[in-house]
Amino acid sequence: MRASHICLLLLFMSGLGNAQSSSAESTFGIKDAKAGLAQQASPDTTSGNQDPIAAAHTKLDHGDSQAAIAMLEKLASGSGPTKGVQHELGIAYYRTGKLQLAEQAFAKAMKEDPNDMESVQLRGLALYRMGRATEAIPFLERVRQWMPNANADANHVLGLCYVNAQRFDDARQAFAAEFGLAANSGAAYLLLGKLLMPLSFKDAAAEAGKKASELAPGLPMAHFLVGEYYLAKSDTDQALREFEKEREINPGDAGVYDRLGDVYARMGQWQQAQEALTKAISLDQTKTGAFILMGKVLLRKDDPQTSLLYLQHAEKMDPGNYLTHTLLGQAYRSLGRNEEAKKEVDMASKILAAGEHKPEGPQ
Repeated sequence: MRASHICLLLLFMSGLGNAQSSSAESTFGIKDAKAGLAQQASPDTTSGNQDPIAAAHTKLDHGDSQAAIAMLEKLASGSGPTKGVQHELGIAYYRTGKLQLAEQAFAKAMKEDPNDMESVQLRGLALYRMGRATEAIPFLERVRQWMPNANADANHVLGLCYVNAQRFDDARQAFAAEFGLAANSGAAYLLLGKLLMPLSFKDAAAEAGKKASELAPGLPMAHFLVGEYYLAKSDTDQALREFEKEREINPGDAGVYDRLGDVYARMGQWQQAQEALTKAISLDQTKTGAFILMGKVLLRKDDPQTSLLYLQHAEKMDPGNYLTHTLLGQAYRSLGRNEEAKKEVDMASKILAAGEHKPEGPQ
């Protein structure tokens, strides 16, 4: 199996569930990866007979997975071992989402051939997808050892396994290798923090962000990351300090002013919030959240008419945001436009009931 196929497969599979991955694997390399086996077990054109493994492979290629599995299982249960059957059977199980059976087949294939790189890496992926990340690590580490110069995607999946096992130092080294960074650099710690934050390891993410700032005091986004941590904990004083430090380092980033506006709004400092959000919108007019928050701030400042302008713009950008419609209802009601207010409140309720609301924007 070519290294490029393995790398693509490792990255693609790191974020997919069973149903999604089954249909995607042929696109990202398993189908092509079996070309070598298909050539080795090619049809015997002189005798008119086809090797049974190649025949099963053909079934797999044409989407008839169940027939291929039946053929391979029959071969596997025969009186004598047929080389390559467990390997091919593992592929068939894997592509149909039968991960436990796939892992068992790959284990047998590895006993048959310890250097079967495809079985090793797919066994690791099967374990990872079954939630057994710690068990997957040794196999994915072997893939990295085999492909030291072509393993960026393997490092990513391995890094995710390390994260699941809460081996954060190992994860940092894997992610640093993926992105070509020095493992002990501020940038590597920042990268780790950014990857940990959405994975429910927020405390570890904040520690990584703080370490990044210590190692590289002028590194953009390190204080931002820590500020988001404190904002999520509703510690507005600490969040404000971190976002102000980020602003000094990174004054041209719209997101910094958006977060400053959010912090000031939570603190009830409406004028400072308006000033920060004005800067955020001046720098980037594509983010709905800043317009929504500005509308909310202006409502609190008793300026529903100006608020309406921002909220109407936000509604055009993202009509499916329930918060926009809720605030529009408040603005219309403040202006005495009760019928329009009712329509907006009804729309917000409809979006919530349908589960279609989007998280962007202030809460």
